[in-house]
Amino acid sequence: MQGNIYSMRDTFGKLLVEMGEKLKDIVVITADVGDSSRASYFKEKFPDRYFNVGISEQDMIDFAAGLSATGFKPVVVDFAMFLMRAWEQIRNAVARMNLDVKFVVTHSGYSDSGDGSSHQCLEDISLMRVLPNMKVIIPADPADIRRSFPVIMEELRGPLYYRVGREYSPSITDGLEYDFKLGKAYVLKEGDDVAIMGAGVVLWDALRAAEELEKKGISASVINLLSIKPIDEQTIEYYARKTGRIVTIEEHSIYGGIGSAVSEVVVKRYPVPMRFVGATGFGRSARSQRDLLDFYGINYKSIISSVMELLK
Repeated sequence: MQGNIYSMRDTFGKLLVEMGEKLKDIVVITADVGDSSRASYFKEKFPDRYFNVGISEQDMIDFAAGLSATGFKPVVVDFAMFLMRAWEQIRNAVARMNLDVKFVVTHSGYSDSGDGSSHQCLEDISLMRVLPNMKVIIPADPADIRRSFPVIMEELRGPLYYRVGREYSPSITDGLEYDFKLGKAYVLKEGDDVAIMGAGVVLWDALRAAEELEKKGISASVINLLSIKPIDEQTIEYYARKTGRIVTIEEHSIYGGIGSAVSEVVVKRYPVPMRFVGATGFGRSARSQRDLLDFYGINYKSIISSVMELLK
């Protein structure tokens, strides 16, 4: 089922150059990870609009805030874990002032598999979505990046956190016809017995679980949340009412992440039984992201187990 594999980083890097050609006020700032994040694609085309501040993430945020305050459109590109070093500056200099700074992070979740827990970021969604004015977007695959990133740069103002992995991503949304809209979720599969909701590359596991459940006579909806903040409360409520059960999956801690965001909506609008598939601790080193997802049970098998629990 996995199909073609594509690089989310490469897709982002190429789109960043396209946006730079259209929007002359875009500037890119990175903390010495331009090559790894593919921000360096922008440097090759627009060297005078590219700034490497070195391993100085807090300075990077203040620099971006200053550029935004003077009319530029800064895109801050960093590893997800390293950007968390500057959370205070993001809070005070950008979110509090509601400045138009876009944060694009790569190497999120377990995707920096070889470097271990110090480089794996499983807390960033919760840290970013708690900030007033901050928007949080998590594309599922390169097709989702192509849909969402141009809209983010051309139409959306204010601080925004855009979460991308490191490794190659399976095709999840290729061939689907939908346009990105802030605060909108997208249905990847319709079903009546349970709703599986998530964002990012783990939606591949959600679709795989739905396929396996179908063999057991269980019909599952699969929802690509994509916009975590603001979140699509109407769609979440609709599928809570339609199926009566929800399982969330995320490449992130279950504390404060996507599952928490969904449950906040559910408890307010239409309470139903839920299960959460995600991380509960730090990661470790491994040969691949998939090895870690399987080791920690963030996969289609855990989704199926959670669905069977709910059906009982």
